[in-house]
Amino acid sequence: MARGWFGPAAAVVAAVTAARIAALAFDRTDLFVDESQYWLWGQHLDLGYYSKPPLIAWVIRAVTELFGSDAPLVVRLPGAILHGVTALILGAVAARLFDARAAVWTAVTYLTLPMAALGSLLISTDTVMAPFFAGAILMYLRAADTGRAGAAALAGVLAGLAVLAKYAGVYFLIGAGLAAAFVPTVRLSLRGWLLLLAAFAATILPNLLWNLANQLATLEHTMDNVGWVRGESWLAGLNPSGLAEFLIAQFAVAGPVVFAAVLWGCVRPRQPALRALAMLSAPALLIVSMQALLAKAYANWAVAAYFAGTVLAVAMMRARAPRLLPVSAAINGAVSVLLPLCIVLAPWPAVDGKPLLARYLGRADLSRQIIAAAEGQGLSTVAAADRDILADLFYTGRASGLAFAAPAPAGRPRNYYEQTYPLGDGPMPVLLVADTAPPCASEPPVARFATAAGAYSGRSIAAWRVTADCANAAR
Repeated sequence: MARGWFGPAAAVVAAVTAARIAALAFDRTDLFVDESQYWLWGQHLDLGYYSKPPLIAWVIRAVTELFGSDAPLVVRLPGAILHGVTALILGAVAARLFDARAAVWTAVTYLTLPMAALGSLLISTDTVMAPFFAGAILMYLRAADTGRAGAAALAGVLAGLAVLAKYAGVYFLIGAGLAAAFVPTVRLSLRGWLLLLAAFAATILPNLLWNLANQLATLEHTMDNVGWVRGESWLAGLNPSGLAEFLIAQFAVAGPVVFAAVLWGCVRPRQPALRALAMLSAPALLIVSMQALLAKAYANWAVAAYFAGTVLAVAMMRARAPRLLPVSAAINGAVSVLLPLCIVLAPWPAVDGKPLLARYLGRADLSRQIIAAAEGQGLSTVAAADRDILADLFYTGRASGLAFAAPAPAGRPRNYYEQTYPLGDGPMPVLLVADTAPPCASEPPVARFATAAGAYSGRSIAAWRVTADCANAAR
């Protein structure tokens, strides 16, 4: 393993991470709906949740307990740190496979990926998964190189933790299996594989048991997202434009030069180390591309490709086109500077009068208006079917003393709020927040809310004083 790379790489990582944390201190955006939901999960620690495995909730709870604060800065703080750690782990992967120069370039390249820059300013399951997935790759390669049982077991534990952050962590096992099949130099012994798989299974077992005890809630939600698995004639509905959109989006996720280099490396890996990295990268891209063709896929669903993929991209550029390394760093570095500026200067910039970060603005303001309306009506419960509205009400209204609920679902819950906070039945008066009046409302709305800018721009959101029975009937 190459030496002499860690000091320079750590200095760059520390400087960039500190700058990103400083930007968070002046952040003018609100928590996004997913971030607020993850925070709420952290208030009720469990082994699993409606739509995701539990690790992100545990991380948020840990950091808020550590700092004694639930402020957005604290909730989002792990993002910058976890991506910085991931950059150094991937640097270690490059140092093991190549040399010190590759290690430094890998750390810098990962740190400036658009997905890492954005993930450092938010808190997401991708971000929490990142260091564990990268660590699993490093330990797997170490186990293959040294034959050490401890490294194999640790690779399994880290892969399991990656899955506990996001189920996409399973791409590690697929990639490692392919690498072992096609690249003899990275094969584990039978004992090594048994240790890795046993450690992986033991790590994810609590979440598997939770799913079994909760009607496979997370699996059901995942199947909803995949979509085509519930259909009968998916071949008739191929979506080539969706595939094209997904692939184009990857140039923004990883940066244009890096994504092109990843594709290049997956198609033409000419040495064993490159082939191993290609096998570890390709499954996420191929599987999510298939999903995009069959139904839809969001750009971040293939993030798991870019851990080994970053090392692969740097190695390909160094071998074939070294001048592209600084070009890539400059392009992605510009994005890495622009994104923190945007959160500090929000609502600037705006396009056609709409803030570029509109989805992160106006959420807390609407919640404060709703809370004031409930207090003005002397009501203790607010109900809303809109998941976005509920998510921020729980966060912004955490000290209000009000109760927040979703109308009780008629069938299987469609989100975490319907599953965990359903509104009870009866004549109890509640404040129902919606875009349109419920059919059972006999009085005009008691409040109309200002939504001129931000996430709710263009919507006419109001509140009605109704009974719980009426709110449930309006779901």
